[in-house]
Amino acid sequence: MIVIIGSINMDLVLRVPRMPLPGETITGGQFRTIPGGKGANQAVACARLRADGIPVAMIGCLGDDAFGQQLRAALRDDGVDDRHVSSIADTASGIASILVDDQGQNSIVLAGGANHALSPAHIDAARDLISQASIVVLQLETPLATVQHAIAVVRALGKTVVLNPAPAQALPQSLLAQVDYLVPNEIEAAMLAGMASDTSVSDLVAKLRADGSSKLLITLGDKGVYAALTDGEQQFAAQATKAIDTTAAGDTFIGGFVAALAEGRSEAEAIAYGQRAAALSVTRVGAQTSIPYRHELIN
Repeated sequence: MIVIIGSINMDLVLRVPRMPLPGETITGGQFRTIPGGKGANQAVACARLRADGIPVAMIGCLGDDAFGQQLRAALRDDGVDDRHVSSIADTASGIASILVDDQGQNSIVLAGGANHALSPAHIDAARDLISQASIVVLQLETPLATVQHAIAVVRALGKTVVLNPAPAQALPQSLLAQVDYLVPNEIEAAMLAGMASDTSVSDLVAKLRADGSSKLLITLGDKGVYAALTDGEQQFAAQATKAIDTTAAGDTFIGGFVAALAEGRSEAEAIAYGQRAAALSVTRVGAQTSIPYRHELIN
């Protein structure tokens, strides 16, 4: 089983010819509401990309609003176990306001809503579920105290921990040392390392390893993935593709990587599988609407 602990949002997506300047008003294009949230995206990616017989479950919080109902239905439609997705009374579900320009790049503002209600008590209530998992995936769109508690529980149960440290923020070394796979992008890696954004990837890896991270996968967009694992360091080139929307590409990579690990593939095979899934996702619009299915990657 794969368990994802994290955020569930409704994405409010607006296409724009370019990003507006401060104080500027521009005319946009198509507007859509699309299920998202880093946690839910990663859960859906795992569910769509897993092998048969590997269950996927989600631990998170929704509001008691229309978005909450739609977001729960979206998880169920993809076969994600939602028994530990709690509805919080008198609270709005999380939303993300997303601008996507003609080059496929995005700009995102979050309003966490019910995601902020995810507490250590929710993690403790799901302990039996977590005990059935082989891999547990977390991000940082829910309270850090809950993430820290969850990682402690997962480690105590002897499960593999995958942390996507996004949105970027400083994290204690004691937390990083408990993570099996740390999967940041370049900006997040620089933030974690306390270094400039133009620092070389190898220097970022050296600093993060000194801070306690054992296995690192730094996603580099169209430059691929830099992997620092127990058997050495290697850059995996990205698959050439024409991006129209990069929303959820990182989440799709993580879902593919985790799904492949859960079925027993090697780390290199799992990275390649995640990259193939992410490359296909950027040719489509939206978060969960862009995530491919296993049959699209495995003929």
